[in-house]
Amino acid sequence: MERHNLEEGKKNSARLGAYLIFIDESGFMLTPTVRRTWAPVGCTPLIRHHYANGRISVIAGISVSPNRKQLGLFGMFFYDNIAQEQVVAFLREVLRHLRGHVIALLDNGSIHKGAPLRDLCRRHARLHIEYFPGYAAELNPEEGVWALMKGKLANGRPDDLAELVEQLQIEFRHIAQSQPALRGCIRQSELPFSLA
Repeated sequence: MERHNLEEGKKNSARLGAYLIFIDESGFMLTPTVRRTWAPVGCTPLIRHHYANGRISVIAGISVSPNRKQLGLFGMFFYDNIAQEQVVAFLREVLRHLRGHVIALLDNGSIHKGAPLRDLCRRHARLHIEYFPGYAAELNPEEGVWALMKGKLANGRPDDLAELVEQLQIEFRHIAQSQPALRGCIRQSELPFSLA
């Protein structure tokens, strides 16, 4: 992201007294994610599971209050892939909870553009959409949330989608309730953005 564009966005945020919300999507599979773990010497740990094709799609966003003191985490879970309609539903939910202007920062994916999103912005003048540059996932603090969740769920083996959703919701709540975790997600991104 060019420095000039970012500085302009910061000025708009301050001028409007707007919330910023960094939004992204991710998928979680029933097939376990395997990560390195501890085990007694000579005892390779095994994860036994039934091969299953199910997945849960999640859209989430880290919000930053206008004074940059309070962070929040919003999310929605879907059994299907996320499309424009789900992005619009998520943004409507965000607008229900955040008062005043909201600047949503999204990647350049096709699900973040199009008539449904333009119509939502037309109906809600306080919603402003900005885009990260293409292929710049490292700039989005929301990637830190996915890393935390996938790390917590690694080496697990849910039996079905209901169990996976339950585990996802528990981990999501833990992250949402932790200001240090959310601040860490913003700090670990390569976005030149300060919470001070």
